[in-house]
Amino acid sequence: MAFIHKKIKGKLHEIIFGTDTLAGKAFDVMLIITILSNSILIIAESVDIIRSIYGMWIAVLGWFFVIIFTVEYILRILVVSKKSAYIFSFFGMIDLLAILPVFLGFGLPQIRFWAIIRSLRLLRLFSILKMGRYMDESGHLLRALKASRPKITVFLFTILFIIVIVGSMMYVIEGPQHGFNSIPESMYWAIVTVSTVGYGDISPQTPIGKLVSSLLMIIGYGIIAVPTGIISHELAHTSKDHEKGKTCPNCHAGDYVEDDQFCSKCGTALRG
Repeated sequence: MAFIHKKIKGKLHEIIFGTDTLAGKAFDVMLIITILSNSILIIAESVDIIRSIYGMWIAVLGWFFVIIFTVEYILRILVVSKKSAYIFSFFGMIDLLAILPVFLGFGLPQIRFWAIIRSLRLLRLFSILKMGRYMDESGHLLRALKASRPKITVFLFTILFIIVIVGSMMYVIEGPQHGFNSIPESMYWAIVTVSTVGYGDISPQTPIGKLVSSLLMIIGYGIIAVPTGIISHELAHTSKDHEKGKTCPNCHAGDYVEDDQFCSKCGTALRG
């Protein structure tokens, strides 16, 4: 019996965690469909008219997905050798959060609203689709963002100063009679304007206010390109540095790219 139990456990582990077998691939496909369907259901549930018409079906399907996720979570714990390692891992916590609020909702009804946490199951797709292989490429972006941090910080402080100054000016120029009731509210208008969003809930009425608004809009168009250029430059620089890896075996000079065949200092053939 112990051998049979071990054999079944091994088979379940191969299906749940393996992707090389037909059963493992089928399990991953079913899990992807279930996670996406659950997310669509959560989105649809937030629409009043859909909830009022199909409320019962939504509730039934919601419990159906919760049961599937619960069974999957229990099976994952049963088949892994290091149970605590899975339970306290990133995806283990995500799997738990997807089902825990629903069961806590029996004693604490207000926690049922936490069911939206089930959408975190979408993060499981990173594991299923093996997106970790793209982490090296995302590392280039993270390094570029880190290298851009001083420039971006200066840029953001500059924007902050512009917003504070223009917001204060518009509070004085327009005043409460035109919707600029306070400096913070005027700063909100400046943020909306400089970002070229333009909600339109507050707008200047005086000629001077319109002039300031026009200048701020023009500045906004120029501002949009600044962080893009900074990050693009650092990203290109980071990618170029990443390509450098050849070292001269004779004089140990470095910083040679993949296409370099000979050392520029001593002429020795470079290793691949």
